[in-house]
Amino acid sequence: MKKNKWVYRGLISVIAIIFIISFKEYQTRIDTLKQEKQKLEQKNNQLEATASYNDIKSTDVETANYKNWAELENTADNFVADSDGEFKKSWGIYLANEAKKYEIDAYIVYELLKVETGNTFDPDLVGPETKYGQAYGMSQFMKNTAPWIADMADLPYDEELLFDPYYSIQLSVVYLDFLHHEYDNWDEALTAYHRGMSGMETYKESNGTAKSDYANKIQTKAEEHKTVVLAK
Repeated sequence: MKKNKWVYRGLISVIAIIFIISFKEYQTRIDTLKQEKQKLEQKNNQLEATASYNDIKSTDVETANYKNWAELENTADNFVADSDGEFKKSWGIYLANEAKKYEIDAYIVYELLKVETGNTFDPDLVGPETKYGQAYGMSQFMKNTAPWIADMADLPYDEELLFDPYYSIQLSVVYLDFLHHEYDNWDEALTAYHRGMSGMETYKESNGTAKSDYANKIQTKAEEHKTVVLAK
């Protein structure tokens, strides 16, 4: 009888262990499915937003000509002076022209690049390791974001291109234009650039506003920069 008692207890223990293992595997599977669902929802949101953006994107963008070249060069000179020569004049002219095409404030793009690179404007910059991966180049794009932005901009994509300053600048302008079209304000657009679109929504829910330190700093510095230029 005593022997049967121990056998019975042992059987219960085995069943309990099997149940615990099965439950853990079930929970792991549920967590995996939740993550996959979240990724699919994010991808779907990106596709819908991209389709909406492409519907309104102008195919007749303005290019630099003799009338606005002096203005572009002057803006580039301001970027060079502000960066103590770290931001090359050719980059500045290219940035100013791309921003003009999409009717975006060039100073916002410049200040964003300044923040993203820690004032270095290093086109070879590789960001720190995060759970989402690393960010690359002057605009600090991640490899899970850059391809669909390149596709939206009708540009080829290769990881090495993220270290090309002109390519990086063009991606940043197109992405900012896309985000500003999506949200119609710079607080949400810039916070989404920094945290991702879903990250911006989470931040907004938690804080009641999308006006993050990141977005505020870029907009404030851009206005200060323009004010100094106008005062000259």
